[in-house]
Amino acid sequence: MTVPSESVAEPDGKWRRRPAPAVPAAVALLLLAACGADSGATDVGTGRAEPITLYTCLSDQSIQPVIEAFEARPDGGQVDLFRAPTGELNARVAADARSGGLRADVVWGCDPLTVQAFVDQGLVGGWTPPGADTVPVEFRTRDYVGGHVLYMVAVHRTDTAAPRTWSDLAEDGYTSLAVPDPAVAASALGALGWFAAEPAYGVDFFERLRARGAVQVSTPDAVTTGVAQGIYDAGITIANSAYAAKEDGSPVDVVWPEPGAVAVYGPLALATGSADSDVAKSFISFVVSEEGQTVLGASGAYPTVPGVEGPTVPPGAPVVSPDWAAIAADKDAVLAEYQQVFGG
Repeated sequence: MTVPSESVAEPDGKWRRRPAPAVPAAVALLLLAACGADSGATDVGTGRAEPITLYTCLSDQSIQPVIEAFEARPDGGQVDLFRAPTGELNARVAADARSGGLRADVVWGCDPLTVQAFVDQGLVGGWTPPGADTVPVEFRTRDYVGGHVLYMVAVHRTDTAAPRTWSDLAEDGYTSLAVPDPAVAASALGALGWFAAEPAYGVDFFERLRARGAVQVSTPDAVTTGVAQGIYDAGITIANSAYAAKEDGSPVDVVWPEPGAVAVYGPLALATGSADSDVAKSFISFVVSEEGQTVLGASGAYPTVPGVEGPTVPPGAPVVSPDWAAIAADKDAVLAEYQQVFGG
């Protein structure tokens, strides 16, 4: 019998649980007698379906409003959360696989390369919600559907020139630059894949940045913070982070450089071991519904469904989308080449 609780993992990987009030023994015995092997078993304390577990790399600011909105729905259910950066999320999934199977019912990743790797291992996939066709085709496959988008942009101090193109970052005018680590941040991995595949850039682009004094930091947020504090003149980060710093009064500005900000979508996938979980399916369906996308957009994340209001996108802002299949095929080689530049 499952006791309802809230499970949240902080960056140290530890889980915190808040148990629900104890169930009277007589009630528990009656319910145990009635329980079968049905995956739709109800929660003893509420009469609703048993909790599901979500693994994600989304920020707490973005994921908590979505969870709260889903749990308040008649078809909702309790969501136990494990949240960590992509590198730590990968480690958690690998540990689960070694110890008997994925503990999550739903995985909400921050890039399709990570989630596709889980599909290839047979851990997730095989289902997308009926309403998935509202999401643009470039943000979904037969195994998962995009719940949000991260846009890789340039951030610079207001007392330095704005880069018009990505190549401008490697030119005179910038004495210190920061880039996020693609081994840690999924958005950085997606951007690396796009740059590596573009003839005008390639991994040589990062060599040119390194020659201009670029350093590698852990995450896009670390890039934004470093630029805001004057440690770096400019850097590559995610739009959410850069605009948040600007709105908080930091002396930074945001540029969507030509040929475009790199769009990296975050897929939701159903765990193969939870194929019969109606609550897990309802959660994914909710996230990509207009209601769920509206909640997500209000939290500061970029929705995937067109027409749903979200954070700032300048009029006419250029956007490019990576060829994820091509990047997946060359990922290890590209990472190895990149690490020759920044180490790792």
